Amino acid sequence: MAQLGELPQLLIGEGWADYALLDSGDGRKFESYGPFRFIRPEPQAMWKPRLAEWDAHGEFVPGSDDDGGGRWHFSRPVPEEGWPLSWREISFTAQCTPFRHLGFFPDMAPVWDWMDAMLEGIEDAQTLNLFGYTGVGSLSLARRGTVAHVDASKKSVAQARDNAAASGMDDAPVRWLVDDAAKFAAREVRRERRYDGIILDPPKFGRGPKNETWRIEESLAPLIADCRQLLDGDSRFLFLTAYAVRMSSLSLAGLLDEQFAALPGRVEHGELAVREVPAPGTDSRRILPTAIFARWANDRGS
Repeated sequence: MAQLGELPQLLIGEGWADYALLDSGDGRKFESYGPFRFIRPEPQAMWKPRLAEWDAHGEFVPGSDDDGGGRWHFSRPVPEEGWPLSWREISFTAQCTPFRHLGFFPDMAPVWDWMDAMLEGIEDAQTLNLFGYTGVGSLSLARRGTVAHVDASKKSVAQARDNAAASGMDDAPVRWLVDDAAKFAAREVRRERRYDGIILDPPKFGRGPKNETWRIEESLAPLIADCRQLLDGDSRFLFLTAYAVRMSSLSLAGLLDEQFAALPGRVEHGELAVREVPAPGTDSRRILPTAIFARWANDRGS
C-alpha cells in the first residue's frame, strides 16, 4: 500500500555547462543558455539581485494581463531559428518562444535523472510522456526502452523529432504522437496497455489538436485516474509537475494518494527549483522555486 509522505521535498537543478541561473530578484531571473543570456519574469524572486548589472542579449517583458502575454526585446542579435545546446548526451535546440520559454525546462534535469534511476534493471522499459513538449525528457527515457511521446502541438512534436536527429537518436524507440493527452490516455486504458512509468507536465489551460479544452482544475483528476489504470504493482513511477497554478503540492499528492493507495511504494510531493551560481565574493547560492510536483514511486526491483 502506497504511503503518503506529508513533508514536502526539494528537487534542485544545479545547472550545467549549457545552462546556469546567474542571478535573480525584483521579480525577474537572469540565465545563460549556452552563449546567450536572457532576463525573464519570475514572480517568486522576491529578494534583491546580487549583481549590479545584468548584461543580457534579450528580455521577455510580460503583458499587462494575467494570461501570459508579452514579447521579447533584444539588445543584440539572437538566432531566430534557435541554437544548439545539450544535456548529458542529448542535443536540442534552444529558442526564444512567444511563451517566454526557451524550448526546454532546465529545472527538469533532476527529474530526468530520477526517472532514469527508477527504471534501472528493467529491460525495454515502457514509458509514457504526456504533454511531452520538445522531447528532451522522452529522449532521456528512450535510453531505457520504448517511449510514447504525446503532445497536442504539431510544432512541438516536430521540434522533438529534430532534437532526436540532433542527438543522433533518429532510430530511438519513441512514438512521436500529435494527440490530446487525455483522449490518448483514455484510449490506452481501453486497449489495456501497461507502462513502467508515466511523466506528465500539464498546462494550466490548453487546447488539443481538435480544439479540445484543458483546464487543470477540472481535467487533471480524470487523467490521473486513467494513468493509474496504465500502471500496476511492477511499474516504477508516475511523475506530475504543475507550473504557475494556484494550488499546493500537497493537493497534487492527495490526488495521487487517492488513486495509488492500493499499489506498493510511496507518494511524495514538493517543489522543483534551480540553484544560482555562487554570488561574487561568497559561496552562497540561492535556490529559486519554479514549480510544484507530486510523484508515485515504487522501488520494487530497483
